[in-house]
Amino acid sequence: MWIYTADCMPILFADKSKRFVAAVHCGRKGLEKKIINNLLKIFDKIGSSRDDLLVAIGPSISKKNYLVDKKTLKEFDKRLRDNGLTHSPKNTENIFNMRNLDIAKNQNLIQLDLRKYAYMQLVNENIPNTNIEISNLCTYELNNEFNSWRRSKTTLRQWNFICP
Repeated sequence: MWIYTADCMPILFADKSKRFVAAVHCGRKGLEKKIINNLLKIFDKIGSSRDDLLVAIGPSISKKNYLVDKKTLKEFDKRLRDNGLTHSPKNTENIFNMRNLDIAKNQNLIQLDLRKYAYMQLVNENIPNTNIEISNLCTYELNNEFNSWRRSKTTLRQWNFICP
């Protein structure tokens, strides 16, 4: 299975018992639409156990480089709650780094950490946190390794592969 990505996250899944694999490519909109939950429903239909699922969140745009306005952040948080993702105010604070808001100078923008949001969705879906790996590589910053729509408006993409 393969997927391509620019600033969005590749999320790769493998069932170590049944030897099934899957991949999704998502950014903020995909996470809002519960792409992780929808894929896990497919794993449920084939009889996968959440304890047997290994998940890798691949290189993507980092929190430092993913800036959104306050309205977008509020809408994102509302969709998070509307989609049934349970969290306490403390968890929301951690996900969005709201305790120490990182405001871009003169832009009134807030850093949004999509990796943490994806991680929270996985944990909320009962994937053991020990079964989740998260890349810290930023597709925006690493000019020579990754393409980035936000950085250069390129139509070039990266490819990600997973094999059973």
